[in-house]
Amino acid sequence: MRILIIRLSAIGDVVMASGLIPALRSLWPEARISWLVEPAAAPLLQHNAHLDEVIVWPRGEWQQLWRERRWRELWRQAKAFRKSLKERQFDLVLDAQGLLKSGIWAWLSGAPRRLGLISREGSRFLMTEQVIPGPQPDKPMSAEYRFLAEFLGAEPETFKLDLAVGTDPLAVAQGLLASSGVDKRPVTLLCPFTTRPQKHWFEERWAELGERLADQGYAPVLLGGPGDIEAAQRIATASPAIINFTGKLRLDESVAAISQGSLLIGVDTGLTHMGTALNIPTVALFGSTCPYLDPKTARTIILYEKLSCSPCRRNPTCGGRFNCMRMHTVDKVLQAATAAMEAA
Repeated sequence: MRILIIRLSAIGDVVMASGLIPALRSLWPEARISWLVEPAAAPLLQHNAHLDEVIVWPRGEWQQLWRERRWRELWRQAKAFRKSLKERQFDLVLDAQGLLKSGIWAWLSGAPRRLGLISREGSRFLMTEQVIPGPQPDKPMSAEYRFLAEFLGAEPETFKLDLAVGTDPLAVAQGLLASSGVDKRPVTLLCPFTTRPQKHWFEERWAELGERLADQGYAPVLLGGPGDIEAAQRIATASPAIINFTGKLRLDESVAAISQGSLLIGVDTGLTHMGTALNIPTVALFGSTCPYLDPKTARTIILYEKLSCSPCRRNPTCGGRFNCMRMHTVDKVLQAATAAMEAA
């Protein structure tokens, strides 16, 4: 059995879809399982011993070739990429993204069975089957991917988020922690940054949270990517107790840093979902989005206050007040953190 999972992006979605790996292994222990992904999320998969292969689609390079009008080279690379997929002779492709860009690769793979998960943008016409989850009022984490696994015949308990920590990234993360004066204090990862302002908590509250965690004997460590450096500096300046790792770690090194934590507190972002995947006590602050209410583990506490406008997703109507996030006080977050750690 040769199986291809297609989930190209984004980081958080790749984390939440990772439970497909053990679910598929439970059905076909000897299967060759590959995953097609874009470069940004590839480090999440490349250390996973339960995957046989990670195939990286260099989408950004192709877009650059298009902009430079190097169409012959683009055609050559696309043709070679398609050929390499077909040569793998996949029996089953799971389009876990459900978009046209993922559906095209599912179709071009030549697999005789192609399952599309909530296929949109016309990609359903490229599938042999379409999987549409039914209503799930409890909103479990990874709900649609769980449904896909069960559609294939996997038992619910076999779906477990599967995020591996690489040896080299772990050495980097441990070295940075050691050089940052963490000493013997338990590490709390703070993950304030995400793609949309309505998903953010407030900088002054992160600063206060950092100070209060330090007063309780924790080492608060700020995590984020290169695009978050300016905002992270403001938070760290307001809270000298915070150790600022923002922009200092690659994605797989951030995974490794999270694995060393005693607690993680974050907004709706991939780093927060990693805390749950790595079984670290986690507090997730949701507002304009609510991707799940049941994390399937007592070690993750969801803070979500449903208002009349919630969840607004990409269309906030509050004029920038973000009242849903404002309801998460520092006291509530600390109480939730205590509950998550007690559950551990």
